[in-house]
Amino acid sequence: MTTAPPAGAPPRAALLSPAPTSSPAPRAEPAPPVRRAPLIGAGVIGVALAGYVFAEHGAKPGVLLLLGIGLGFALFHSRFGFTSAWRQLVSVGNGTGLRAHTLLLGATATLFALIIGTGSGLFGAVPAPSAGPIGVGLLVGAFLFAIGMQLGGACASGTLFAVGSGQSTIVLTLFGFITGSTLAAWQFGLWNDLPAFDPYLLSDHVGWFGSWALTIVALAAIWFVARAVQARRNPPPVGAPPSARGTLARTVRGSWPLAVGAVVLALLGAGVLLVSGGPWGITSAFSLWGSKIVGALGGSPEAWTYWQQPGSAAQLSGPVLADKNSLTDIGIMVGAAVAAAAGGVWKLHRGIPARTALAAVLGGVLMGVGARLAGGCNIGAYLAGIASGSLHGWIWGAVAILGTWAGLRLRPLFGLGNPKPTDSVC
Repeated sequence: MTTAPPAGAPPRAALLSPAPTSSPAPRAEPAPPVRRAPLIGAGVIGVALAGYVFAEHGAKPGVLLLLGIGLGFALFHSRFGFTSAWRQLVSVGNGTGLRAHTLLLGATATLFALIIGTGSGLFGAVPAPSAGPIGVGLLVGAFLFAIGMQLGGACASGTLFAVGSGQSTIVLTLFGFITGSTLAAWQFGLWNDLPAFDPYLLSDHVGWFGSWALTIVALAAIWFVARAVQARRNPPPVGAPPSARGTLARTVRGSWPLAVGAVVLALLGAGVLLVSGGPWGITSAFSLWGSKIVGALGGSPEAWTYWQQPGSAAQLSGPVLADKNSLTDIGIMVGAAVAAAAGGVWKLHRGIPARTALAAVLGGVLMGVGARLAGGCNIGAYLAGIASGSLHGWIWGAVAILGTWAGLRLRPLFGLGNPKPTDSVC
């Protein structure tokens, strides 16, 4: 049974024990019965999409779609969150989610160093790191994105797997996300020339082994700091989602431990790098989808400066199901639908309060704009950046903590609650 630690800093040996909370973690309820109709529907959609993509566009896009389905399956079954992790850390000091981040980041950084450092790639891909400029756009964009996460209720990856699991509120967040991404693409000239320094990759200065080693040391330090903060604040435990009993059943029906989710996500993310040559990303697809809609409605997105950048015109004119990030995004929603239905928890939520709906749309718009300003989201900038040894990924994460603090103060205006020290779970 977990008890409150004595006053003062914990002894060094205690840092390796389970992080204390104000009460024992609740036992997970048994998973409900399989939702057969949603499972069959999601399965048929997944098989049909995969068959079409393989037949129409070839093996490389088909494999990317399958990797996306795997990502959605793992994201939902592990409930791997970025929004909730930062909210729990900032509001009550529970660092469980952040420590899971360090495992995901460390495992991904290890695989990235092996893949990019050796030049390994499939389908002729040449793997390259994710590196972004360091300037005003990064700072403002990450801050806005973090506020949007807390208002919209999900990050970029969380939005996709929540939509796949039938959460109607997050459909509104996705709508806002696409709208904000499209607005930012339309007004590309307003923010493209903001002051910035060139990208900074550790591997350019200390090689890939040195970059990996420095990244692992920094992540280990964050792990211990998050552990120490939790020991000092003694927060409520994180709630436990319904779970199947038995290893095999839990593998298929969930829920997975965060550590398992982190490792599986790292492996699948490395697979995206191997197949496509670029790290896993999400939000550029939202700009593409929104711009396609504008074009279908009679607009001329091809005239926007954003789509006149090198390589962008071909992306806009090409089919959505041949676009790397679109394939993995769609796959995440399908994979999450399969996972949620298998776990018996797929359901459509009705009766969304007006203030909650407004927060969802506004949060999505802020995330869409913020991701474009910052050159990525919690996946494309934070995860891929840190795993690549890029300074912009670390800065994105640090600013996101500040944006989370601001977002938590705005949530009550929309009737959204925040974790409190007196809660039974956070």
